[in-house]
Amino acid sequence: MPKVTSVIVPYATYLRVYEPLAAFPEPERGHWARYARRPDHPSCQDELRRALTDLVPTPPVPVPVHESDDAFVLEVDGVICVCPWRTRLRGWQALGELAEDFPLPVLDALLPPVVRHQAVRDYERWLTDHPDARPWIRTATWQVPINWFVLVSDEEREYLKGTADEAPVLRYRTPMVEARRRVARGLRALKDAVDEGPLIDGLVDVGRWLEEFHPRSLVELDYGGLVHALPAGALEEDHSAADVAEGIAALRRGDGVRAGAAYARLVERWRSVRDLRSAN
Repeated sequence: MPKVTSVIVPYATYLRVYEPLAAFPEPERGHWARYARRPDHPSCQDELRRALTDLVPTPPVPVPVHESDDAFVLEVDGVICVCPWRTRLRGWQALGELAEDFPLPVLDALLPPVVRHQAVRDYERWLTDHPDARPWIRTATWQVPINWFVLVSDEEREYLKGTADEAPVLRYRTPMVEARRRVARGLRALKDAVDEGPLIDGLVDVGRWLEEFHPRSLVELDYGGLVHALPAGALEEDHSAADVAEGIAALRRGDGVRAGAAYARLVERWRSVRDLRSAN
């Protein structure tokens, strides 16, 4: 369980894929095999500290100069699986999304145009040699995208209460085959009920991303720092995946009333977080 520290935790959630060592070609497979045998591994907080440290210099360093060789490690049914951080790649991709979150004057104050333009040029050059690159981690701020809940089941929910020294944890872990199956079923139900929409687009996108990984991978949805934006009682009672599953099942039956009720519960539950984001 992550320790509570003095570091300000971004209100970010994560969708991670842990792949078995067999999915990696050599010499990368050997690197992760040796890495997994280490007695301890850095945490999500460690990655955040490094990123915050890079923003301190003038001008700031929005994207690490070198790619991270760290990963999250899990043992799944006796098989070692790793989720590489790929912090540099994720930094480049996040930089391209900033314009959607901030007005240009604010963005210029946060990251000078010359810094952003140089990062874009570096990314474009890097992509010419790595056209198939994809991250093992997706991040969202101030929310858990509804399409992420489609991948998991309420029975896979893990909730650990926080203590004076440890932050609470809310996460779901599911086999890749189950996540892909739920994406396919969810898309069929949604496309039968509505012609198009952001939920369908988002589910198509995440489904394509999942297809890039080994079929014996594990998918993890982690509330991450968002647990600090939700009251303890609300966090403990949060069963958003169950509401999404109920809504999709209702659409499959043609029951628009129950589907609407499930969606209304989701909206009400996340209203407080949305209000906090606006206040921030």
